[in-house]
Amino acid sequence: MGLATAAVVLTGCAESERDSSSGDGGGEGGGGTFRFAASAEPVTLDPFFASDGETFRVSRQIFEGLVGVEPGTADPAPTGLATEWESSEDGLTHTFTLREGVTFHDGSDFNAEAVCFNFDRWYNLPESSQVESLAYYYGALFGGFATGDNADNAIYDSCETNGEYEATITLTEPFSGFIAALSLPAFAMQSPTALQEYQDDGAQNPTTTEYATSRPSGTGPFQLEEWNQGTDVTLTAYDDYWGEPSTIDEAVVVPIAEPRGRADALRNDEIDGYDLVGPADISGLEDEGFQVVNRDPFNVLYLGFNQAQAPFDDLRVRQAIAYAIDKEEVVSASLPEGSEVAIEFMPPSVSGWADDVETYDYDPDRARQLLEQAGAAGETIEFNYPTDVSRPYMPSPEDTFNVIRTQLEEVGLEVEPVADRWDPDYLNKIQGSENHGIHLLGWTGDYNDTDNFIGQFFGSEKPEWGFNDPQLFQGLREARGEPSVEDAAPLYEDLNREVMELLPGVPLAHPVPSLAFGPGVGGYEASPVQDEVWNTVTLD
Repeated sequence: MGLATAAVVLTGCAESERDSSSGDGGGEGGGGTFRFAASAEPVTLDPFFASDGETFRVSRQIFEGLVGVEPGTADPAPTGLATEWESSEDGLTHTFTLREGVTFHDGSDFNAEAVCFNFDRWYNLPESSQVESLAYYYGALFGGFATGDNADNAIYDSCETNGEYEATITLTEPFSGFIAALSLPAFAMQSPTALQEYQDDGAQNPTTTEYATSRPSGTGPFQLEEWNQGTDVTLTAYDDYWGEPSTIDEAVVVPIAEPRGRADALRNDEIDGYDLVGPADISGLEDEGFQVVNRDPFNVLYLGFNQAQAPFDDLRVRQAIAYAIDKEEVVSASLPEGSEVAIEFMPPSVSGWADDVETYDYDPDRARQLLEQAGAAGETIEFNYPTDVSRPYMPSPEDTFNVIRTQLEEVGLEVEPVADRWDPDYLNKIQGSENHGIHLLGWTGDYNDTDNFIGQFFGSEKPEWGFNDPQLFQGLREARGEPSVEDAAPLYEDLNREVMELLPGVPLAHPVPSLAFGPGVGGYEASPVQDEVWNTVTLD
């Protein structure tokens, strides 16, 4: 199970296990200021109310969860605030042994009581804040809250302390991905003292409270100095950090929306590094002496079908489009070097991936035959794609669209292009309405579990896909409800085979996301799930 260890470490990196052998903490500093450009600023500094990567990029510096990931992989590991855990055979109880001598940034102690406070906080969230836009991850993974419309579906039962440094979480039903899910930044441990004093979970907008904008308190290697909204976030090294002391004094995160703008800022020495390098910028940056680092791909780019619209309700038409696409050409013409062709809706590193699914290898003649059989030869189809966006799984949407459009026209289809701005139009149209045809979209995995991929896509009826398949939905629920990842794996393999026979879309590729750094930056350890903490970064 899981990715092979493939940590990408820049020059000058010392050994960077997050758990220091001494556990004394103490950031000596002396390493200057690390300036990093993100594609947007964080939405909030309370990670529980977030679901976006740029918020999590900052929160990972401030907060830590019970479960971490093995450096350079997506696999859950005791690199966080729990040194070990034990799960019962029925998957209902999970006992965590906690790291001792850890403090929150406000000086209060991290212990079992703090763990239970956080779990109970999430479960007892006021109904006004249970909406998907605020509590997406908890609602999706824990089923529901103590109150509200989905209370009967809640899988959290209780948290009990067993002394100062042991806590037991009890669920009402098994969740095979529970341990892996706890590596999500949304489930990081936050200071009960600071939350009680400065956060109001029932506020009209809990993402803009005093806590969520200026007083977040975690256990990570950096603490908030200041958030100048719209300009930058400044973090300083936390002197009493339990793990490896930070080698830099502070980190500043600046939002720069366009990939070219981030590249220019690096060239002009305004920043030390940035994420989501545009494919067209990679060779130029390397030629100029900058470092370009690739993450292992933990994502999928796909072409989705809306079966609520004809002719995509006809399996033969969906198959014809799949056969019409030359994925190798899509990768070579529009994605970064090193991107891998996809055969199903998740990367091979995830447990439950099946190597014998139907693959629909490029066959334009077969595509034309199927269109003829379906009475869809020469049909005009709507092809939706986004503008003004660069995502890890879709760095250049228009380029990808143009390659696929040409391939579909070669088998006789007429393509009607429909372009919409990513925010707010595109996602609202694709995921919130039936007003679309085929579309480009994708997903970057949050943690290493199949439910985070095909469960996310096909676990229930959704406007994006426009089909209702109770058998598939039930199968995904049953796999998710197995006691362990090992128990769930063969069920998920069967479900991946079933999905590719139903063909709700065409998995295209697992694109390689790239970061770029100045020549003097070292110690930045790239992670497939962006679990990148900057206490090991060095500046020359």
